[in-house]
Amino acid sequence: MIAKKTETVSPFHKGEQFIQEKLGVREKMERFGRQVIRGFIPEQHRDFYQQLPFIFVGHADEDQWPWASILFNDAGFMASASNTTLNINTKPVIGDPLNNAIAVGNRLGLLGIELATRRRNRLAGHITQLTNTGFELTVDQAFGNCPQYIQAREYYQVDTNEMPKLEVIAIQNFDADALALIARSDTFFVASFVADGSNAAYEGVDVSHRGGKPGFIKVDNEYQLTIPDYLGNNHFNTLGNFIENPKAGLLFVDFEQGHLLTLTGRVEVLFDSDKAEYFKGAERLWTFRIEQGYWLKNTLPIRWKLHEYSPNTSLTGSWKEAAQAKKADELKNTWQAYQLIKIQKESQFISSFYLQAPEDQKPQFEAGQFLTIRVMIAGKQQLRTYTVSSSPADEYLRISVKNNGHVGSVSHYLHHHLILGEQLMAKAPCGQFTFNASGKRSVILISAGIGITPMISMLRHALQEGVRTRAMQTITLINAFRNAQQRAFYDELMALEESAPEYIRIISVLSQPEAHLSLGRDYHYQGRIDVKLLQSVVTSTENDVYLCGPAEFMQTQYALLRLMGIANDQIFAEAFGPSGLIRDEQQVVNYPVIAEQAIINFTESSIEQSWTKGDGTLLEFAEAHGLTPTYGCRSGQCGACKVKLIKGKVSYVTAIDYKVVGDEVLLCCAQPAKELKQLVTNLVIKL
Repeated sequence: MIAKKTETVSPFHKGEQFIQEKLGVREKMERFGRQVIRGFIPEQHRDFYQQLPFIFVGHADEDQWPWASILFNDAGFMASASNTTLNINTKPVIGDPLNNAIAVGNRLGLLGIELATRRRNRLAGHITQLTNTGFELTVDQAFGNCPQYIQAREYYQVDTNEMPKLEVIAIQNFDADALALIARSDTFFVASFVADGSNAAYEGVDVSHRGGKPGFIKVDNEYQLTIPDYLGNNHFNTLGNFIENPKAGLLFVDFEQGHLLTLTGRVEVLFDSDKAEYFKGAERLWTFRIEQGYWLKNTLPIRWKLHEYSPNTSLTGSWKEAAQAKKADELKNTWQAYQLIKIQKESQFISSFYLQAPEDQKPQFEAGQFLTIRVMIAGKQQLRTYTVSSSPADEYLRISVKNNGHVGSVSHYLHHHLILGEQLMAKAPCGQFTFNASGKRSVILISAGIGITPMISMLRHALQEGVRTRAMQTITLINAFRNAQQRAFYDELMALEESAPEYIRIISVLSQPEAHLSLGRDYHYQGRIDVKLLQSVVTSTENDVYLCGPAEFMQTQYALLRLMGIANDQIFAEAFGPSGLIRDEQQVVNYPVIAEQAIINFTESSIEQSWTKGDGTLLEFAEAHGLTPTYGCRSGQCGACKVKLIKGKVSYVTAIDYKVVGDEVLLCCAQPAKELKQLVTNLVIKL
């Protein structure tokens, strides 16, 4: 007989506790686990299991190798006579290793999952009785699971008389069919187990679901897979079992053809692998090395049609995308051809340009950063920086540009001459005005005019991260325009607010609204963003505030926020044009003495020339000699003009906000620094 499980021990074993402790969630999960991990089946779970036509099962064979399987029959083949038992009236298919594990006393892990609704529940138990049609389980642990990464699928049944003959094929490595199925899979199931001899409720087998984009499983070779682990419920049942017993059973379902691929092998958890650096959403990795497996072909009389991917899945990556992101990072300081795939008018003066990166690249960036573009106008090269208004999770880069109306300007060219399908030369996004989506404080975004562009990127990013992490900050956006004709992104902003009204609040301010507009319906405040409005929104000093707009606007808002008690280091501002924000707690920096004269060598351009103080900054000097370095603000705020200093030292004519590290130099406001014991300073710059 199986001894009665004690309820005084933790619902988690040492392996689960180890990972929870490592990631800083141990105490939280202990409190949570004792409430939601039960020794009985809740009533709604009992009803749920009874309506399912299939269930996934994990077991360990006599040699202690775990396997994952699927049991199926008509809905109702599972029934719960009491809240501690579950009767399963079906048997495994021919060739499934589970056939050898249906014996009294053996432990099983169950995953009930309804793919159409993304609902799932877990159960672990032991077999207490065999019947003519199946077996009875007594529950050890039961708990619910969140729907993350489950792709929505509708099932249907096929006529078993029309199915091809069942084939059972043993494999020792991934054959061609296995490689093809794994490569296109967006879902698989994983079994694991732990047995420490304690006879506690946490002992036994677990079976879990894993989902991602097609291509999220990397085939390292014909024996090994590498798999990302995404943010989940912090139970760490599967990985915790791996820590105690590094073995796993994997089950791949061919949802269209009814084939099953079941595998068992060894695993290794990689907590700090650099291979995860460019894989979007990957918290860590684990590898699976096959020991043995079986193809069970033409075995399932059930098929599934894919309806849509989980919202969480869309926020993750694939190994192809990871390779593209790595390449984009390696080429981030080089000019690349981006293709214009869409133009959308946002307001009277603002249009958005949707850009697709080169096929072999996928730039990674942070919300709030800018894109540097290069265009030829009347035979002359022009460089400009524009904030990216899309989010890092979007499949494209979007820049939103205000047309200043001047013929010959870059904005006029973009609005009137750029056509769909054309290529635009650009460098990967960069910049230090970025959004912290994991911050603890509430957030206030304040913008005027085209300053809305980084704010909408930040909002989109915050919402997507909230979906991914199930934890979101409270964000209020106050954006000001003259009137509704000039106002951009209003419908998009309202949709973002509607998608998360408990977290996102949009306040549209119009200084001169059209007569037909209604206050409270078409906009929320008339006039300018003044102290009255700020006081109604900023009710605590515990806020992070982001500012973007014309220099005078930002300076005014900064002064009001400081008077309201917002700390200087809680106010973040984007340089907008040539002027930066002047802070009342500006750090005093003692820069080196500027040289009287110097010899400057631009290595990539093969230019070596003499410089004197009258030649101005290094940017001005470079431009005077026919070079066209990238720049944005000319005030040391944005970092667009950052280059590598190979030899010598520089000083700065004004205090810079952009944080340079190591051998980085900002051309826009740097000049050669005087070197002691040398009559002439020598400066070597990679440009």
